[in-house]
Amino acid sequence: MQLHGVHHVTCITGDAPRNVDFYVGTLGLRLVKKTVNQDDPTVYHLFYADEHGSAGADITFFEYPGAAKGRAGDGMVHRVAFRVGSEGALDFWADRVGGERTDGSLVFADPDGLELELQLDDRVDPPLTARAPDIPAEHALRGFAGVRAYASAPERSARFLERLTFTGGPREWESRGLRHGFYVYDDPPDGRGIPGAGTVHHVAWAVPLDEHAGWVQKAAEAGARPTPVIDRFWFHSIYFREPSGVLFEIASLGPGFTTDEDLDHLGESLVLPPAFEHLRAQVEQTLTPLPDASSWRHRAPATPL
Repeated sequence: MQLHGVHHVTCITGDAPRNVDFYVGTLGLRLVKKTVNQDDPTVYHLFYADEHGSAGADITFFEYPGAAKGRAGDGMVHRVAFRVGSEGALDFWADRVGGERTDGSLVFADPDGLELELQLDDRVDPPLTARAPDIPAEHALRGFAGVRAYASAPERSARFLERLTFTGGPREWESRGLRHGFYVYDDPPDGRGIPGAGTVHHVAWAVPLDEHAGWVQKAAEAGARPTPVIDRFWFHSIYFREPSGVLFEIASLGPGFTTDEDLDHLGESLVLPPAFEHLRAQVEQTLTPLPDASSWRHRAPATPL
């Protein structure tokens, strides 16, 4: 058994409408599932990904309306990196979102202050792209490259990560399965981390659905204290903290977001897993009204560069 790259990254926002506007309207991702946090169904869980809602391209957000801005610190992921296909794509995105441009990358922040990076795609993984009329297809985001976390003593995690099939070390690790994803440690800033808007809640790594139960034992043998398998309806999950403090999820490849919605209409309406359907009237009264994300998919095409 091995990990197959990043499955998804879940973050926190304090403003869901602004979040939709940025990730769909600016970054050109597709809102593929509009649902609730299954551990706190009073708040949204929004999933943005490629055209097919693929694992490996799926950045997700819990909305806590008006949440104070957080600060990444020791034991927290502080940057999420996506792939793009060329230096020309980096130039396109620098003009569109600003940020700090270097050879091979662009670093910028979303409206909540979450640090994002675009990197040149040097892998053979198939690109995972969404269709956005005002973003040339060759410049579209191509799925995750990986994440960077703060760790004051990354050596504590070395043996653990090796047992979870990561390669590399001591600070730079990689999951090399069906898809590739890096996991890199940086020195933490002064002061403790503060969860809040603009911070990462957890990073999920992908495994086949039929192997998922075995990862409870594998994580325990590596020294973690994993949860039992939790059925999230669109995928199965287990959770644990790795020795440097970052919350990991092992998430299954499937069943997938088309289990309960047609591919052409993903993310257009509020969808609840069957076990939560009895809460619909309650949650619809508390959730923040959102803009129609599908409207961005019907804008005028981009002018060729």
